[in-house]
Amino acid sequence: MSNNMSQTLLYPLRFEPICQYRLWGGRRLEKMLTTPLPDGPIGEAWILSDRDDFASLIANGPLRGQTIGHLLKQFPEQLMGKSAGHYSRFPLLMKFLDASDMLSVQVHPSDEQKKYLPAGEHGKTEAWVVLEAGTESRIYSGLEPGTTVENLRQALTNGVVEGQLEYFTPKTCDCVFIPAGTVHALGGGIVVFEVQQNSDVTFRLYDWNHIDTKTGQPRELQVEQAIACIDFGQVAAGPVEPLVEDEKPVLRERLILCEHFKLWRIRGESPFMVGAAGMTRVLVCIDGKGELDYNGDNYVVRKGDVWLLPAMVGACAFRPLNEVNLLEVALPE
Repeated sequence: MSNNMSQTLLYPLRFEPICQYRLWGGRRLEKMLTTPLPDGPIGEAWILSDRDDFASLIANGPLRGQTIGHLLKQFPEQLMGKSAGHYSRFPLLMKFLDASDMLSVQVHPSDEQKKYLPAGEHGKTEAWVVLEAGTESRIYSGLEPGTTVENLRQALTNGVVEGQLEYFTPKTCDCVFIPAGTVHALGGGIVVFEVQQNSDVTFRLYDWNHIDTKTGQPRELQVEQAIACIDFGQVAAGPVEPLVEDEKPVLRERLILCEHFKLWRIRGESPFMVGAAGMTRVLVCIDGKGELDYNGDNYVVRKGDVWLLPAMVGACAFRPLNEVNLLEVALPE
């Protein structure tokens, strides 16, 4: 590491999205992102990712072009504060999803189901915040009460799995918590923000007879692994009830509090504070525009932007330039 690099102080960091082809995707992420989409159906934009195959690049300042993995190795205390040394990679992965068609019916293992986790991987608990939805949109989350391994297998054999799944028609602003082990799917013209453990382990139970246009073949299923990872005792999950923490100067609601992450939604037009002393936070602007003030500099925050506030940055003032809708994510403590 050069002497100049060793003297670098971290600052609010913006990241470039990584767009992903998905056969169930569409083109609606063009309205969320400032960068053009590649051709074809784009189902996912990974907006903060520390994965070997898809590593987010910093888009602003002296560290432009560096990856978040590089920061974790070179500046662990500045980036992670008290959590420095606890993680070999950034512990969360964040995305925008455009599910024009239905995603596969799938399940993710938990951290405890190590038999189903490749080396170095974690389980996958996640949450969605609905950004767009229509009358045909669906979120499937959990199994019908009384579903057993035997009647789920029978439903798979008969091609009627949908009848074993709980679902609801989502509305814009709904938030849904999907613990590891929950059978789930979504689609029918829905755009969501997703925050999850940094894991890419997914077992497909059923895929609606989709054919991948790139291969001309159905996608592979992992039925046995999926069934082994299902929590059959889990209650079906509808939208969470937001907890109002503040109403002035802006509305601040806590959406999710779990062992893997915390998630808040902040809405309003008056200046407010984001971040926390010595804590790593992530901001995702889902509507509106504003400025983040830090150390005498102003950072313009636009719809679709994701900003990481390293632990050394601490709390910052945020000044909306119009009504803003912001998500704030905290790492596990």
